[in-house]
Amino acid sequence: MPRYKLTIEYDGEPFVGWQRQENGLSVQGALEDAVFAFCGERAVVVGAGRTDAGVHARGQVAHIDLTGEKSAETVRSALNFHLKPHPVAVVQAEPATADFHARFSATWRRYRYRILNRRAPPALDRGQLWHVPVPLDVEAMADAASALLGHHDFNSFRSTSCQALSALKTLDLLTVSRNGDEITLDVGARSFLHNQVRILAGTLQLVGRGQWSRRDVEQALAARDRTRAGPTAPPQGLCFMEVRYDLGANSRGDPEETVDDH
Repeated sequence: MPRYKLTIEYDGEPFVGWQRQENGLSVQGALEDAVFAFCGERAVVVGAGRTDAGVHARGQVAHIDLTGEKSAETVRSALNFHLKPHPVAVVQAEPATADFHARFSATWRRYRYRILNRRAPPALDRGQLWHVPVPLDVEAMADAASALLGHHDFNSFRSTSCQALSALKTLDLLTVSRNGDEITLDVGARSFLHNQVRILAGTLQLVGRGQWSRRDVEQALAARDRTRAGPTAPPQGLCFMEVRYDLGANSRGDPEETVDDH
């Protein structure tokens, strides 16, 4: 049975999230419906990460198995045709080996969180970023962010509904930068806990406001208690940027370590 690797982008605003649910339209559901419309197969679309309602993606990766051999270009074009008018696009489709798994073969994921930091509200990107009208100190945010790099117990920085058995994660990348009125947080790791990036963003904006210091962030991390960290930033500022498979399809992570719900 041929397997295909799909690279997908989507606007998360109209969806209840990536995962198919009974309470509304999901990205996974839209893709699976497009597969059925294309070839009459009820294939399961397996994603590398399960984004929450309102969260976007530029580099989500998924795989599907189809019974008939089809060219990758045919798969990409047909899915995009049947995805209309949903704000979902299959940017690339390519043949994959049978042992490739979009979720468990992933070795690294990167998310980006965008903050518009000005008095005036956004007119063009309203559903793509978090509007924070008070001035934020980016240098202080970046300094505090460096305290979170490395291998830690991130229990303070995950949702209370997170189902991962362990809160131990290794953050390889956490940068804070400003370009004009926009502040960008780039966060990279093998996998993430539920809402981890959004809680990191919510906590660091407290530092930017001057309400918290680097020491407060260090103490929140050490507490291993969700109530000790900052708020969960809104979903619209978050975008799933890329997935890497550098170690090969056979280098599968622990399933409990790939919860990665955002």
